[in-house]
Amino acid sequence: ADRHRQAAETLRRWQDEQVLAPDPEPALYVYEQRGEGILQRGLIGALRLSPREEGVVLPHEDVMPHIIEDRAALMRDTGANLEPLLFSYRGNGDGTEGAAGVIERVIRTEPLLSTTTDDGYAHRLWSVTDAADLALITEDLSHQHALIADGHHRWATYLRLRDEQPAPGPWDFGLVLLVDTARYPLRVRAIHRLLHRLPVADALAAVGGSFRVRALDGPLPEALDALAEAVREGGNAFVLAGDGRFHLLDRPDAGLLARTVPTDRPRAWRELDAAVLHSALLEHVWEVPDDPEHIGYIHEAAAAVAQAERHGGTAVLMHPVHEDVVRELAEQGVTMPRKSTSFGPKPATGLVLRSLALH
Repeated sequence: ADRHRQAAETLRRWQDEQVLAPDPEPALYVYEQRGEGILQRGLIGALRLSPREEGVVLPHEDVMPHIIEDRAALMRDTGANLEPLLFSYRGNGDGTEGAAGVIERVIRTEPLLSTTTDDGYAHRLWSVTDAADLALITEDLSHQHALIADGHHRWATYLRLRDEQPAPGPWDFGLVLLVDTARYPLRVRAIHRLLHRLPVADALAAVGGSFRVRALDGPLPEALDALAEAVREGGNAFVLAGDGRFHLLDRPDAGLLARTVPTDRPRAWRELDAAVLHSALLEHVWEVPDDPEHIGYIHEAAAAVAQAERHGGTAVLMHPVHEDVVRELAEQGVTMPRKSTSFGPKPATGLVLRSLALH
């Protein structure tokens, strides 16, 4: 609570001192990120909030209530959307018409700002205020469905806060970045698991014959290559680490999967590594409760391995899911196990904020 109040006071002070200044006219923003072989361009704006049943915004992961509580408290205190959520949609691949055409024209003009952040990413931002351009964007995007790539908890928070406020009003909208992944594919990374209280030796002993287990020689990059190769060959695969070595688990027992993985979901869901990990291994083989005391979620494989080795736990290294699989399930209204994917690059915090108090 103290952090949230401090954030609100800082935001108000920055506005009073003109560190942050409101744009003088309504705008959408073309936003570009470059770095690590990635070029990403999209549109930042306020998107009308819509319930899941409308099928306009497609979530693909479940959310945790305590995180929504925290996000809601921060947004109430600050009265602002502090950063855009990352959404993706699939355009027609033609860069000459609609939103894509506007973006390609705008990036040839002088940017509103240009900066490089500490992570090495270069950022450029343009303001779009021309009525004809805004109409083209609106018409084009009105036919699209947006997949939540990053920001499930914040989107759920937007919806919750909207229901608390009188309508209509500024809380009926939320700040998002929309990226056409037909033109600018997102990077999809896995989120690894850290089992705090399960040593590697105990994990391997419990697996028994339910998976094929092979020790891997070589450093972490080679272990991840072996994991990728096992996934390409078909079936589910994981790498366990934490005892100074790497252990590849693949070719799960069909009987185990039939007994443990829920059958009331589409085949694409039942074959997800995250579904098999949580349903078969964590719940039945290892009997690890799915709570923060027992399971941590770490984006970098090296960090997961280091923590497992330092504290005597087990790192479960995952292979990333393809975006097409995520979208296919989301369009069916099926959510993936939480923390199944990490889409990026994420928009930088602080370049575009949306103050609801100014509306």
